[in-house]
Amino acid sequence: MSPAEFALVAVYVGIAVALSLYGLHRYHLTWLFLKHRSDGATPHTPAAWPVVTVQLPLYNEPRVVTRAIDAVAALDYPADRLEVQILDDSTDGTTAMARAAVERWRKRGVDIRLIHRDNREGYKAGALAEGMERARGRFIAVFDADFLPQADFLTTLLPYFRDDVGMVQARWGHLNEHSSLLTRLQAVLLDGHFVIEHTARNRSGRWFNFNGTAGIWRREAIEDAGGWHHDTLTEDLDLSYRAQLAGWRFVFLPDVVVPAELPGDIAAFKTQQHRWAKGSVQTARKLLPTLLRAPLPLRVRVEAVAHLTANLAYPMVVLLTAITPLAVRIRGESVGRYLWFDLAFFGMAMVSMGVFYATSQWAAYPDWRRRALRIPAVLALGIGMSVSQSLAVFEALAGHLSPFVRTPKTGEIKKRRVLSRHLVLRPVAVAEMGFALYHAAALGWALGEGYYPSVPIQLLFAAGFATVGIRSMVRSAPDGAADAPAADVAAA
Repeated sequence: MSPAEFALVAVYVGIAVALSLYGLHRYHLTWLFLKHRSDGATPHTPAAWPVVTVQLPLYNEPRVVTRAIDAVAALDYPADRLEVQILDDSTDGTTAMARAAVERWRKRGVDIRLIHRDNREGYKAGALAEGMERARGRFIAVFDADFLPQADFLTTLLPYFRDDVGMVQARWGHLNEHSSLLTRLQAVLLDGHFVIEHTARNRSGRWFNFNGTAGIWRREAIEDAGGWHHDTLTEDLDLSYRAQLAGWRFVFLPDVVVPAELPGDIAAFKTQQHRWAKGSVQTARKLLPTLLRAPLPLRVRVEAVAHLTANLAYPMVVLLTAITPLAVRIRGESVGRYLWFDLAFFGMAMVSMGVFYATSQWAAYPDWRRRALRIPAVLALGIGMSVSQSLAVFEALAGHLSPFVRTPKTGEIKKRRVLSRHLVLRPVAVAEMGFALYHAAALGWALGEGYYPSVPIQLLFAAGFATVGIRSMVRSAPDGAADAPAADVAAA
């Protein structure tokens, strides 16, 4: 090899090793889940039910606002100890719809009020903070507009609040899982996060986070942590780590499932994932120095680093995407000598994801074998999202500030009928298609030359980028619904 060729192969090996470490972490989380699966918190019936404030933040949600208000207002809890706040920052017809629903429930005796702001200062975090200033509850339950909590949600979660517990989180369910292939794949992704990650972290003594909705906070824990901040796009993750730094303990209840709407198309999915990726890196920049200096157990600090930096893998995937075919070509006839490394990398970085997600389906569903068939497509989707997610990571590392863009919602819970399609060209989608064509050509070349160890990676790359790129370019209009506002799909 020439020096340049050696450097390129060295970069390839370095990235593969780094991604393998994240794969090893997934294996570790899966092992922790299996080890601690039966270790759960024990509820205790309170002597008297405390006053609870339920907060429902809204921003331009006309398709789901009435349904959401009906769900939170119908919670089964002593009327004199329940307060419902509709925190509305909307600039469209959502406010009028919310006001009508609020008045309807007030007439039924529910303590519910609409708090409308004329500005979005602090975005969701700002709305939650302003609502808490007026709240009378010792406990604060938060739901996003697309969540439908069961009537017994409060009486199920509140018994887990012992003296040192600051937050109790329920698991997300999926209202529209079977709407499309994309929603089916998102369901697997979220199941891995909740069923495996949250359970493993919580029950093994590590830290996990509030997910912004479907959970209850002790008001004192929010105040001890310094309140809601809006200097990151993941105010929930930020507050979670600050509260745990302040000494509060969290509880996760995987058997309490609150159904919610999954993003219905790739544009909405990219909007959501861009915000989560950017916000997590912002939170890492903000809090990791403090976490690493804090007198915490090593296992807590190591897991916090792995958790908060997980999205740094996306730029590595993009770079790996660019250089893998070149590295394979440079190795040429000596490819057999690298077979052990390629197999180890595939086993650590890719197979670990399959084991991780298959375990989540096994633990959560009786028909897990059928659901596990989605996992190859899940892996391809993750690879295909790496370009747009890398942009989110780079923005966070560069300190680039951007507004909180909410995930567009449709209110649909069944498969949607597509009436029209149109082509939308965006630079990220063009780059995704470029990578798809690049790896399709590399796949053909590898097969022709007999470099078979690289075929699984090339195939996943080609399929993932093609799927995400095509879906990003071809937008669908279901049932006459308008596309999401341009600001909501800017990341796409």
